[in-house]
Amino acid sequence: MYEPPHFQETRPDVLHGLIRAHPLGMLISNGPDGPVANAIPFLLDAAAAPNGRLRAHLAKANPHWRLIADNPASPVLIVFQGADAYVTPSWYETKRETGKVVPTWNYAIVQVRGAAKVIDDQEWLARQIGDLTASQEGAREAPWAVTDAPPPFIQSQIKGIIGLEIEISEIHGKWKVSQNRPVADRAGVAEGLESEVADASDMARLVRSYGGLDSN
Repeated sequence: MYEPPHFQETRPDVLHGLIRAHPLGMLISNGPDGPVANAIPFLLDAAAAPNGRLRAHLAKANPHWRLIADNPASPVLIVFQGADAYVTPSWYETKRETGKVVPTWNYAIVQVRGAAKVIDDQEWLARQIGDLTASQEGAREAPWAVTDAPPPFIQSQIKGIIGLEIEISEIHGKWKVSQNRPVADRAGVAEGLESEVADASDMARLVRSYGGLDSN
């Protein structure tokens, strides 16, 4: 990933925070015919390894896990996409001053690399689906739990999946949120996102935070 210094994010808690907030990662492996990619939800165990450890599961019918099992020394790449937004030059003060501006795209992203281990263990898989469900249901007033379904049904579902565990060897973050623009342009981007773009509040907050605008 191309990482200009002003866009780099290296704080582990921030990188882990994006993974937890956006757990649907793109799992990418090298196959004999080129890259293979699948979007699957991940769980992060931050304390399990120096950079953390990821857990996930795939359908046994998905051939991606066999590719991983057949190439245990080949690392996988997982991409977690956070907030993103198109940025129009019309929001820049520089547009009014010189006109020398172009559109861009703001985004926050984390890329993870590590060797993946395939796990076909019923107890591990039961814990995995229970933990993943709890991570998404926990905030609900009446959360659904795996134990709400009939045990024979859950056992039949577990037989159709296979687990993955990835000890993170590398983790990189890129927060491209207008840090390279003059302060007036950053303010214009934050205000434009808030007033013109639906569901852009997360990106507007990032522009204000990383752009030193929080106190303004």
